[in-house]
Amino acid sequence: MTELPATLCHLNGRLLPLRDATVSVLDRGFIFGDGAYEGIPVYGRRIFRFDEHMARLSRSLDKLRIPNPHRPEQWLALLRELIAAQPADDQMLYLQVTRGVAMRDHVMPEGLTPTVFAMANPLKSPSAEQRHHGVACITARDLRWQHGDIKSTSLLGNVLARQQAADHGAVETVMFRDGWLTEASQSNLWVVHEGALLGPPKSELLLEGIRAELLHELCEEVGIAFNRRPIAEADVRAADELLLSSASKELLPVTRLDGEPVGHGALRGKPGPVYARLFEAYQRAKREQSV
Repeated sequence: MTELPATLCHLNGRLLPLRDATVSVLDRGFIFGDGAYEGIPVYGRRIFRFDEHMARLSRSLDKLRIPNPHRPEQWLALLRELIAAQPADDQMLYLQVTRGVAMRDHVMPEGLTPTVFAMANPLKSPSAEQRHHGVACITARDLRWQHGDIKSTSLLGNVLARQQAADHGAVETVMFRDGWLTEASQSNLWVVHEGALLGPPKSELLLEGIRAELLHELCEEVGIAFNRRPIAEADVRAADELLLSSASKELLPVTRLDGEPVGHGALRGKPGPVYARLFEAYQRAKREQSV
């Protein structure tokens, strides 16, 4: 058994050592995966795009019919207290809200008190080598449930997809449903075609990543065309560049897909110019959009 660290976490209004935090076995998060979560990066002890993460958490909770236990200003105070209790300046916040504790029944009980859990770990960013050379991904059918737009704690489909990548020595599994791109197991995937950044449209099949709107803003800032439209698997395989985005990866170039180099000509199998411009703009955004 892995020994849990003594770092502090938040559980239902209390700060306590992570190794001492416990919840009931009848918590619906444990029994059913009945809850929502957010992963939020912290740079220099400042939370990045806090408002956007809170908005997405509220959307997920609303769709699950779980009352949000805190107003945004209460979440901010809670998370700042947690950040201050950690030794690292750059952190990854994880917060989770489940429906609460009740006897096992598929029907949603009324009047439960949501379980609120949050922890912070040192932020694990991609290595300099990964940023310089890019990373490998594999592809697979998207076999998850239809509500990919809810950031639910029911993540078994994502876990299985991510394990496929790990089994092949890859960083991510890029998923397709009926021949159309949805997302990767822990990231959004972006296609560069003729200098433009393309991503699949918003739908119930994929999570609206916080970095999606950010990348739209950054593209406008640096003069890169941005478009959301259905993307066929063939378009992904013929891309000039492929980029992953997520809270921990920020923006990361994909240079091999299913063992084949990504891109064309002299840049085949190498990070491209659109990635370079957007990554630089992303670093500026980190300084300007944290609270």
